[in-house]
Amino acid sequence: MTRLSTLFATSALALALALAGCASMSSSRMPGGVAEKNGALVGPNGMTLYTFDRDPAGGGKSVCNGPCAKNWPPLLAGSDTPTGEFSVVERDDGAKQLAYKGKPLYYWVKDTQPGERTGDGVNQVWRTAKP
Repeated sequence: MTRLSTLFATSALALALALAGCASMSSSRMPGGVAEKNGALVGPNGMTLYTFDRDPAGGGKSVCNGPCAKNWPPLLAGSDTPTGEFSVVERDDGAKQLAYKGKPLYYWVKDTQPGERTGDGVNQVWRTAKP
């Protein structure tokens, strides 16, 4: 009986360590409270994030400024350093914006509830950000 208890305890510990490792990998890939929900990236507030086709991937900046940014508020970067496919771009006003695969991330003012994706396809240049 003792041998069986030891085997069970060892197996349970190995499983717990493996799951803990997976959880830390997931959070390190999604900085600043960004998460994946129903196939889309969402910000810390649970609202859908978008990319803008006119932002050049890897261009290091956002071209959505002024009135554009009023309708498409940028997801500002936090103090943590993003890793993997996330990066930071500098906006015209000097603010730091989070980017995914080189594309700056934005919210859409007409999304009023978490899970809404009303900005997808607006003017054929706005896309739901997908992992």
